[in-house]
Amino acid sequence: MTTATLLSGATLFALACVVLAMMLCALRLLIGPSAQDRVLALDTLWMCTMLFALVLGVRYGSQIYFEAALVIALLGFASTIALAKFLMRGEVIE
Repeated sequence: MTTATLLSGATLFALACVVLAMMLCALRLLIGPSAQDRVLALDTLWMCTMLFALVLGVRYGSQIYFEAALVIALLGFASTIALAKFLMRGEVIE
């Protein structure tokens, strides 16, 4: 078994695991009993999306996926902070 075949199989397995995690997060986002559960699911969903882009970057050897993952991480962090602040105070901008 060559290294390229092993890497291809490993990235396919990683992609399948990340897609499964994304589906479970989306399910929690839709049926979450409270707003806090939905925010946590959304936070985990953007992390899974970032991991998905990183695995695609490794699989295809393209730099654009790593840059997209960086943008997703920055926007996801800012949106999580804004949602948490909104849930605590009822407003985002003071």
